[in-house]
Amino acid sequence: MRIGIDLGGTKIEGIALDDQGKELVRHRVATPAGDYVGTIQIIAELVAYIEDITQSSGSVGIGTPGALSPATGLLRNSNSVCMNGQPVKTDIEKVLKRDIRMSNDANCFALSEATDGAAKGAAVVFGVIIGTGTGGGVVVNGNVLTGPNAIAGEWGHNPLPWPKQNELPGPSCYCGKQGCIETFLSGPGLSHDFYSVSRERKTAIEIVELATSGMQLAEDCLQRYEHRLARGLAHVINLLDPDVIVLGGGMSNVKRLYKNVPGIWSEFIFSDVVNTKLVPPMYGDSSGVRGAAWLNN
Repeated sequence: MRIGIDLGGTKIEGIALDDQGKELVRHRVATPAGDYVGTIQIIAELVAYIEDITQSSGSVGIGTPGALSPATGLLRNSNSVCMNGQPVKTDIEKVLKRDIRMSNDANCFALSEATDGAAKGAAVVFGVIIGTGTGGGVVVNGNVLTGPNAIAGEWGHNPLPWPKQNELPGPSCYCGKQGCIETFLSGPGLSHDFYSVSRERKTAIEIVELATSGMQLAEDCLQRYEHRLARGLAHVINLLDPDVIVLGGGMSNVKRLYKNVPGIWSEFIFSDVVNTKLVPPMYGDSSGVRGAAWLNN
């Protein structure tokens, strides 16, 4: 049995899978906001609950925002800020009294979809989570590619490729740079772009709905978004040449992206043919917790 835990800012979700990927049990609890010790305890209780329900013990994989620093072993870049600078993996292993595996949520998403999801059987998979940020994960032959700096797949903090004059220097990013892909392609980035031309504050989903209903400003905004996404993913294809790119997060529900973006990206890809597929996720919001379970392969 494989147990996966998805550590989120508002919820912690646990799942148990058998070796064929069949879901045995799933349970969700609220994250104790700002309470590091309480969060570790909740994770231990969730694992105990799953093992009690299934009457079986299992390996444990945990997906978390942020990543463990190779230098210190401490968590960094987590939006659950009480976890930053903490020995999360070590502390969880102490309370569970067993070794665990841990990776960031984008890696877990990519692994889930590569293992038995929308990219099953593909040799090289790039998984993208486009929501409040633009996370990315890489899976090669069924294994997460982490890298010596634990930043493989972090495409969101590269500059937007082939920028147009009106895209320079670009919005400020929380990482301290300007013009990062994340500032253009995240949900807040899309909202910012719409506000810059309409002076109306709308969410990404509202902008999509306005475009569907025929509002030209919203349609123009989405077309800019698609062109930027195509450029961003073309850059990834030029570097990684993945078989499949799977979109996740809120923007993955925008169906027009799967047709329009590949229709644009060929202009920027250094090849006379592009066989990379752009696909929606099979498991959607469940991919993170499933991928955490599959970390124990």
